[in-house]
Amino acid sequence: MDYLNLNLLRALAVLLQQRHVTRSAEQLCLTQSAMSRQLGALRQHFDDPLLVRDGTDYLLTARAQQLWPQVEDILARVDQLQQVASFDPAACQRRFCFACTDYVAQFILPELLARLQQQAPGVDLEYRMWQPDWLHQLGTLPLDLASTMGAALPEGVYSTPLGQDQPVCLMAKDHPLAARAQPELSALLAWPFVQISSGGDKDSFVERELRALGLSRRILLSVPFFSAGFSALVGSQMLLVVPAHIAHHAARLYPLTARPLPLPLPDHQYRLLWHGVHHHDPAHRWLRELFTEVLRASIYSPDGMI
Repeated sequence: MDYLNLNLLRALAVLLQQRHVTRSAEQLCLTQSAMSRQLGALRQHFDDPLLVRDGTDYLLTARAQQLWPQVEDILARVDQLQQVASFDPAACQRRFCFACTDYVAQFILPELLARLQQQAPGVDLEYRMWQPDWLHQLGTLPLDLASTMGAALPEGVYSTPLGQDQPVCLMAKDHPLAARAQPELSALLAWPFVQISSGGDKDSFVERELRALGLSRRILLSVPFFSAGFSALVGSQMLLVVPAHIAHHAARLYPLTARPLPLPLPDHQYRLLWHGVHHHDPAHRWLRELFTEVLRASIYSPDGMI
């Protein structure tokens, strides 16, 4: 069976409405010969003359009269597919899933939730701890947005920048190294480290640089949560390598202080990520713009460090 393309279907609708080849050609901005060819193709497809000449005009055949309401309904449905519904946050009833570190969940999610309740009270939010191997699975995971340190993005993944900083060494305020403005590498390696095991790649560069120098460090404690890492530093002599903005805010909440790392430092690039399956969704676009605004102001921008 031959298939009828959309252009011929629109031509049929105009022919059935105008009941005249010349007037139909004018409406569709076609030549009369082109319109006649389309009518011929339609007659062949439906095995029916569709229009029968009556003097200087045409009459619709019984088959054409039967087709007319069906064609109008099909084209109306096609036109609806092309319409983009306006998005109203206040009327949105939807659940979104957001992946990030426990640091973002603890200190930033409350502000995000407050903004959502004000602007989109019908929106629910689910939090998940971000796992780096999810980056290549964003299209298949039930995950709408992720906040993490940037890396080379796979095809189909979109992002917006949130800011950047460099890592520092965090320690208790009464740590023996806290008295030094810039501790030497040998002094740092004399003490054990805490390592945060979840989230983005925060400190693998330390091992890489140490190996190049033929050195190593002791990881005394590995925990998945920043809050547990901060608590472990208090009253201990352990060290923790973290991004500067996190160290800055941790020092506000705990008796901690940060010192420079005597190593070549990477620039930590922070991004909000989402898969292309969500890219053109109006509700998702609104949500990621809101998240970007809040995340930048809270921790990642220079303003957030003040």
